[in-house]
This record gives sequence, structure tokens and C-alpha cells, in this order.
Amino acid sequence: MTERERFRFDIHATDGAARTGTIHMKRGDIRTPAFMPVGTAGTVKAMMPENVRATGADILLGNTYHLMLRPTPERVDRLGGLHKFMNWDRPILTDSGGFQVMSLAELRKMSEEGVTFQSHLDGSKILLTPERSMEIQRLLGSDIVMCFDECTPFPATYEQTRSSMELSMRWARRSRDGFNSGEAHAARSALFGIVQGGVYEDLRFQSIDALTDIGFDGYAVGGLAVGEGQEEMFRVLDFTMPKMPKHTPRYLMGVGKPDDIVGAVERGIDMFDCVLPTRSGRTGQAFTPYGPINMKNARHKDDPRPIVEGCACPACTNYSRAYVHHLIRAGEILGAMLLTWHNLQFYQDMMAGLRSAIAEGRLTEHANAFRADYARGDIEPL
Repeated sequence: MTERERFRFDIHATDGAARTGTIHMKRGDIRTPAFMPVGTAGTVKAMMPENVRATGADILLGNTYHLMLRPTPERVDRLGGLHKFMNWDRPILTDSGGFQVMSLAELRKMSEEGVTFQSHLDGSKILLTPERSMEIQRLLGSDIVMCFDECTPFPATYEQTRSSMELSMRWARRSRDGFNSGEAHAARSALFGIVQGGVYEDLRFQSIDALTDIGFDGYAVGGLAVGEGQEEMFRVLDFTMPKMPKHTPRYLMGVGKPDDIVGAVERGIDMFDCVLPTRSGRTGQAFTPYGPINMKNARHKDDPRPIVEGCACPACTNYSRAYVHHLIRAGEILGAMLLTWHNLQFYQDMMAGLRSAIAEGRLTEHANAFRADYARGDIEPL
């Protein structure tokens, strides 16, 4: 990779529809399939940045909506950008803010210009447009910028979905123009488009055509993992993925549970993000190869074993299930910290296993074994 290259995606191996490769960027390489821990407000909750990196994470996700409200992108910019602000020197992907506007903001009003809403923090009125979203992400110093879109709710009628998708495509064109106007930032960063269209095949295809006509560095699949269930999500991916550009990264937004990720990798997805491993860690749930377990349960109180035998995280190498159970039941902060680290380690180990299986041409066998174990439940004898 030459110094002038800002973005390149190399596919190293394929196995069926699945791919493993590397995204090259100025701040470092991203191994794919990749899972991006969510650093909503400039922090992966309960984790130090260097510890997130130690789990194997190559890239984090930052949230435009939350950082826009507090501490504000202008303040982050004055303090040297989000990377310096949060002490993370590797790539950061920022979402556009659209999803949180739909899910968190009060009194939303949609127009062709953008979305006017009231802050959930202080009630102040804010207008978020494609141009402002690009400006915010530029001020944050994002490496991968997401175009501004409307996250179509589920369920939605065909006409509702069509109207929403077409608005998102018009906003995608404005996002492209807004991104390009930030010349220095655009010269070192990448812009991803977001495919919408709900559960409707023809609308998804129209969205892909519109986005590829505009031209993006990568393409995300939006509007899934919003309540439709795994079977419906996979059905949509089954008809969407063959139409997606083949030589650019493909990102499934907001996904997901481990078996969701495995199935999506089989269908050709390269990038994922989800709050599940960190949120679960703060609420006492630990992920294991045999399914999630609730560390609050009394069955762990005398268990000397680690959460997962052979896991490299501190929760498993230094402490017992009994101790973690005690921390969680006592409401000790260390319990949330240890479980969050463990869950992020589990997710990154899962991604490493998928990358190896694709490279070695054994993904189907690996994925089937993973699903069989994960569905079994944590039933190992004491």
C-alpha cells in the first residue's frame, strides 16, 4: 500500500459466498470478516482502549448522534479529533446519526431537507441533514463515514418502505457531495452507502442500483435487525447479497447475536457492529461456545472453573465463575468490566475462527459445528 492510498480492500480467499480479506487504511489494516465494538460516546463502556485492542479489534464504531449532542463535534475537533480524544489510534467508523434520531429523539419532523428533532438530553431543537452529518463526521475525524439515511421501521408497508428508501437515496447523493466537499478529510477517509428497501426484493435492488450509480467505497445493508427475526433477515440477505458490489466491503449494520454473524458471513458480509457483547457484559450475561449464560444464577456460586476454558481474557485466566458471580450479585464495577472484556474476546475469537475457516476452505463444517455447540446450551457438568 502506498502512502497516497487512503482505502483498499483485498480479498484473500473465498469459500462459497464468504470472503476473508483486509481493508487497508491510513490508520491501519482491518481484517475481515470484522466485528467492530461499539464506542457510542467515545468509549467502549467498561473498557480501556488498549484493552479493546488486546481482544483483537482492528476498528471501533463511534456514534454521531451522541457525540453531536455531547461533547459536540466542534469541541472534539478543537481537542485534536476523536482518535486523540479517546486514545484510539486505529480506524474508527462513525454512523450517520439517523438510526438514533429515529429511536431516541423526541418530536421528530421529517422533511426533504433532513430531520428536525428535540435532544433527549436537554430538549433543544436540532436539524440534522446529510450535509450536517458529513460535517460532524469530518469534525470527529472519522476514517469510515456512513451516509445519512432514514432507517425504515419494521414492519412497514411497501409504499412506506419505497418512499423511505427513495428519500435515503436522495440523501445518499447529498452525503456524497458533502463528503467530497471536505477535501482534506475526504482524501484520507472512506464513505459507505447504505442499502435500504426493507424486506422487499425489488426495493433492495433499486437501492443497490442507485448507490452504485453514485459510487461508494463500501456498502452497508441497513434496515435489518430491527425486529424482523433471524429467518427473515437471512431471507433478505439471500436475495440482496448476490446483487451487491463484489469488490468492496459489505457491512451489516447492528448485527448481532453470534449465530446471526455466522450466518451472515456465510452469505458474504464482511463487517459487523453490535452493542450486544458490551451491554450483556454490564447485565451479567457471558457468551460461551455453548450459548450465553447468566452469571447471576446461583449455580455459579461455588463453581471454580473459568467462564470458558482456554479463553485468553482476564476473567477466564485469573478468576473463577464463583468470583465473577459474586461481583455481579454484589453490584461491583469489576464484574461488568470482566464480563465485557470476556464477551469482546469471545466475539473477536469467533471472527478469527471464521477468517481461518474461510481461508482453509472449511467454512461450512466450521459454521455447522459452531451452531450445534451454541444451540446446545452451557450444560457441562460441574
